[in-house]
Parts: sequence; structure tokens; C-alpha cells
Amino acid sequence: MTDRPPTADAPDQRRSATETGSDGVRSPAEGVRELRLGPDGSDYFRAYVVTGERPTLFDAGPAETNETLIERLRGLGVEVERLVVTHADFDHVGGYDAVVDAFDVETYVPRESDVADDVATPPDVRYGHGDDVAGFEAVHVPGHKPDNYAFVDEGRDLGILGDAVIGADRRGLPAGYFLLPEAIYSHDLVAAERNLERLLDYEFEVGLVYHGSSVLDRARERLEAYVEFPNKPEWDGDDPGVGS
Repeated sequence: MTDRPPTADAPDQRRSATETGSDGVRSPAEGVRELRLGPDGSDYFRAYVVTGERPTLFDAGPAETNETLIERLRGLGVEVERLVVTHADFDHVGGYDAVVDAFDVETYVPRESDVADDVATPPDVRYGHGDDVAGFEAVHVPGHKPDNYAFVDEGRDLGILGDAVIGADRRGLPAGYFLLPEAIYSHDLVAAERNLERLLDYEFEVGLVYHGSSVLDRARERLEAYVEFPNKPEWDGDDPGVGS
């Protein structure tokens, strides 16, 4: 994704937990670090590190931010052991090889992703819908791209949502809510909306996104309000299903 409009504030976003330091790192949830990879620490591109016994990096930004990504990771003082790719867009997989070169990581890539031309080192693990990946359940949410995944850890009350949704303030609306990704960047926006229903099978208070502001409280509730709008009719046609 590209151009990002100015953001709007939402009073219920927990700013104290999300203030960005001069190192371009902030903490949107307990045990999670958001790495801001854009110019001057902006969130134009980002990645997430889930700390713990085996620190895990979710996505690796575009190739143009490789130096910043590695600098941010070194600055955390943790040795990343796993790299999980949510989908193979350039701004999520571009730093894959840089991370592999810098750290002894085990790599996880969706089984639907075609990364043969994008990465020099083949993935260690190909994951699918329902798999346990680094303590999160992988949820296939195709639409934005056929290989798009979200990850939910109900024990942490946390969802890392890939590009299943974006923050509403990316499109000039108040922060603290979700929107579908922009149609111009999406493979099948109808499937993207329909498949959001899969995420309602899970509970998560915090929903982290890669474009626009994340939703830091009542995330699943707000997603349900967006997906299950009043007088919503039944979908026509076959369910796109896992693997669509």
C-alpha cells in the first residue's frame, strides 16, 4: 500500500501504551513492540515483534527499509528467533532476506504465497488456516490478497490482523475503528469483506494493523459492528471458503 492521509485522534485509544520513542519503537500491547520503519520513525511501514521465550517478528517491511528494520531489532536487545509473513506483498516480505541474514530465524510463510522470486532462502514452514504459529492461531482471510492471514492469541487478547483490515484514519476517519483495505490495492474486495466474518470466531481486545492506527481496546467488538451491520442480508453465491 502507498499514500497515507493525515490521521485523526480518537479519545479512547490508549496513548500512554503507544507513545513512540525516538527509536521508532512503541508498545501497543503487553509483550509487543511495533517497529516504525518509515522516514523519521513514521508508521508508513511497520512490523511487530512479540517478545517472550522465542521472540517472533511478524512481517519484515519493504526492502527499502532493511537497514532501519535491522537497526530497530538490534535496538530492542532481543534475538529474534522466528519470522512470520502474513502475506507476500512487497511491504511485508521485502525485508525477509535481510532478517534471515542478520538472525538465526525460523521462517513461516503462507502455503498460498508464491515467494520463489521474492526470497533467496526458502521458507522453513508453510502454514495454513488453523495452524498454531508462534502461539497464535493462523486465520486465512483472503480477499485483499489470496494469501492474506491474520493471527489471534486469545490468551493475550491480541490479534495481528495482517491486511485483513486497515485503521479507519488511513482514509480520513477517526482512529480506533477498522475499514477494509483500499480496493485499488486489493485482489477481491467482496471476498475480503465476506471473509472478515471468520475473525468473529475469536476473542481479542487489541487488533493490530499495518496501515492506519491499530484498535487498542474493544477491537473484536468494533470489528463485529463493522461486519454485522444492521439489516445485513445473506451473501449470494458459494462461500469462498478457506483457501480462496
